[in-house]
Amino acid sequence: MKAIMVVGTTSHAGKSLISAAICRILSRRGWRVAPFKGQNMALNAYVTPNGGEIGYAQAVQAWAAGVVPWVEMNPILLKPQGDMTSQVIIKGKPVGKVSAVDYYEQYFELGWRAIEESLQYLGSEYDLLVCEGAGSPAEINLKHRDLTNMRVAKHLKASTILVVDIDRGGAFAHIVGTLELLEPEERALIKGIVINKFRGQRSLLQPGIKWLEERIGIPVLGVIPYLEHMFPAEDSLDLLERKPKKIQKELNISVIRLPRISNFTDFDPLESEPSVRIKYLSPKHDLGRPDAVIIPGTKTSIPDLLLLQKTGMAEAIHNYAAAGGTVLGICGGYQMLGQMIADPEGVEGHAGRYQGLGLLPIRTVITGQKVARQRQVTSNCPQMGLPVHGFEIHQGRSRVEIPAMGTGNQEYQPLFDDMNLGLVDKCQSVWGTYLHGIFDNGPWRRAWLNRLRQQRGLKSLPTGIANYREEREQLLDAIASDVEQHLDLTPLL
Repeated sequence: MKAIMVVGTTSHAGKSLISAAICRILSRRGWRVAPFKGQNMALNAYVTPNGGEIGYAQAVQAWAAGVVPWVEMNPILLKPQGDMTSQVIIKGKPVGKVSAVDYYEQYFELGWRAIEESLQYLGSEYDLLVCEGAGSPAEINLKHRDLTNMRVAKHLKASTILVVDIDRGGAFAHIVGTLELLEPEERALIKGIVINKFRGQRSLLQPGIKWLEERIGIPVLGVIPYLEHMFPAEDSLDLLERKPKKIQKELNISVIRLPRISNFTDFDPLESEPSVRIKYLSPKHDLGRPDAVIIPGTKTSIPDLLLLQKTGMAEAIHNYAAAGGTVLGICGGYQMLGQMIADPEGVEGHAGRYQGLGLLPIRTVITGQKVARQRQVTSNCPQMGLPVHGFEIHQGRSRVEIPAMGTGNQEYQPLFDDMNLGLVDKCQSVWGTYLHGIFDNGPWRRAWLNRLRQQRGLKSLPTGIANYREEREQLLDAIASDVEQHLDLTPLL
């Protein structure tokens, strides 16, 4: 099967973005292309139409290729839990929890078999695969058990490009050092170098490129400028590097940066709103008086809840809500807003019952059985009758403890026509939902923002707008066009 492999000298070199760009470039040229990443370690996940979990980056790459995301595009997903263990998901389904030390002993053979089967399936359905590596392909202490990088490249005999982040410095040393640590048959697959995130004049870099090509005997296929596009991040390292723009905005929304924050791609649509400033706030910092506070998803609700209580952030959120502030919890954040979270089986670490923030009348029990599915529902709030599409990924079951609707004046109401998906109080100040991707729904997002704007005395924004997927399509087109100007794919094809 035909394949291009994208590996990087380091984590965060830009492999996901380059892979997505190549998917879109080749799709526009008429190729039927699919992304692939054998093993991904990430807490940003997506649920495919058949209810399987994959890394969100591979879903984005599938959209870039113009195809539906499937579990074969990311057959192994590891979701860290913060206690030196990860949940192991193979072909979209959780198969266990394991420590880093035991992972390869228990799952290496099973994992490689899943990779081979997935590659065989994708190869029969698509003209070409764009395969992304993970971290560096030259970690000498891990190479013998690396399921993601050159093992896949060798299996496919894939033309491989090596991506380096020049913005961090040391790019030439990274390139030369990585190639030196590859085996001869691995190095032979490297057909080109891509220098990513370049700021400055290309002419000043040219002497270095000339020296590099003479030294390694491999061409530099492209120098990609530092792109300002808001590409969906793969892991929380990106949040630490994100600096809030100092431009004055009409609305300020703080997202609590939980230690095990997951699916913070939920907030990309908010970041795309011209009038909104998103700030990722450490639990140790002062909450202040933003227009809204969001408690995001997390892989482990209880440990992150305990940290909010320990740092005083839980009390600050409670006081903020009592003073009329708007609080929204998504997935794990929704569970934290309730009265209690119980983990009788110790799924998240230690068995026990833990007091929540007490802002919503729900009680949650963490179970070993995971819910992962796409959902299409109708909103009851902030505007009746809006269609909302998203997906659920959670291991808790939440029970709502309020009287049946229609029995009198209620303090809470279902957020959607499916009451299991969320609640909102009668003042529309405290919101909770299990639905990831809720802000992708343009009319719903604007209706929610307009309530915040009304509190500030601001004019309402139009709600008759497209969903975020259309904006994402434009983003992927822009990224692909920018990369295509600076990248020669001919040697790879």
